[in-house]
Amino acid sequence: MRRREPLSPDMTPLVDVVFLLLIFFLVSTAFKKDQLALLLNLPSSEAPVEMVKKEEVNIELSSEKIALKGKEITFEQLDTSLSRVKNKKSPINVRIDKEVRYERIIKLFDLLKKYDLNNLALINESAK
Repeated sequence: MRRREPLSPDMTPLVDVVFLLLIFFLVSTAFKKDQLALLLNLPSSEAPVEMVKKEEVNIELSSEKIALKGKEITFEQLDTSLSRVKNKKSPINVRIDKEVRYERIIKLFDLLKKYDLNNLALINESAK
């Protein structure tokens, strides 16, 4: 007499599906951190949040560093980069840390004014 083996479902297809879902979610996830270079402590506001467009210029300012489009640069490099902006109406998103001295903010605003970049948005953290 032959012994019968107990019946159990095959787990291989289930494992394949789980790995495919994991890969799908990893590939399709957009990481917001890629566009930010500095860890800033932003002031909060209750204003509605607006979506960022690709042609926008993103500037981050901390007490010691400055970043443009997610890359740390110096004020001299920022001056050169802002001189290359063709569309003077393109939005300029500025994230400024709470602890930044006023002189650094004025230095940044002077650079923006020098190249007639007036479409300025000061980004803050939304209050929850």
